[in-house]
Formats: sequence, structure tokens, C-alpha cells
Amino acid sequence: MNLFAPAPEAPQGEFCETLACGRGVRIERIVSSGCASPQDFYYDQKEDEWVAVLQGCGTVAFYSGNTLIKKFVLRAGNTLFIPAHQRHRVLATSDNPPCIWLCVFGHGMSADNPATLC
Repeated sequence: MNLFAPAPEAPQGEFCETLACGRGVRIERIVSSGCASPQDFYYDQKEDEWVAVLQGCGTVAFYSGNTLIKKFVLRAGNTLFIPAHQRHRVLATSDNPPCIWLCVFGHGMSADNPATLC
């Protein structure tokens, strides 16, 4: 598998594939081309998430309720830790080149050492 391979044609310009999973950890590659979360949609995941942008750029925003707390513009090489139940949205992704995300989901991760699981 090549992390930089183009995504097959996908509806809404986004393609997601699970690369590995087991023992409470899931690793996904997401290719987004000019995408954003739907207007009134917020992610509120039960898992911690660590994301790295491998190509392109994407903007993620954290919310408390419906109130914006902070925006993060992530470019190739940038990472972001999203704790479980941190409401967030993807505000935008690049389309040329598409944004390629590497996402690691799990429980008990921390911002200091996102690869450590309890």
C-alpha cells in the first residue's frame, strides 16, 4: 500500500480505508478533495484520535456545544490530537493536491504520547 496513492473515485470527494486494526486501535487513511463536514454536523467520537496530514491541507475546528473554541490549519507534516468527545468539524480540505490524512484511533491516548495506550 502506498500512502500517497490517489484515491478511487468516491462520493462527496472523500475516500476512507482502514489500514490496520486490533486491540482497541484503528489506523485509517482518508483522502479528502475539497471537502467539509456538513453544516450542522459535529464529530463527537468515543475514541481519542491522532491525525497527521501527509499531503495537502485541512482545517479542523474544535467546539464547545455549537461555539467555536479554536481552528487548526494543518499542512503536510502537521499533526493534531483530538481527545475523545471533543466536538469538532472539518471546515475545509485542499483539492489540488487532495488532503491525505493518516488517523490513529484508540482509547487512553494522550497528547504527550499519542501512541501509548492504556
